[in-house]
Amino acid sequence: MWFGAAIIIALTLVVLMWPAGRICRRVGFSPWLGTLIVVPIANIILLWFVALARWPALDASDGGT
Repeated sequence: MWFGAAIIIALTLVVLMWPAGRICRRVGFSPWLGTLIVVPIANIILLWFVALARWPALDASDGGT
């Protein structure tokens, strides 16, 4: 019984953390920052941080301006 629940939890974590990690990596942050997406209040803070922060990847493509 617990094995089925563990599989569902693992799949949910992958479905949430994988895209969040890819988004963080694309904008120039560590992909490990995407693990915060599964922490209840930290996920909201993560979304606001990514939305409002200067993106290092964008700065690098601009030439730093």
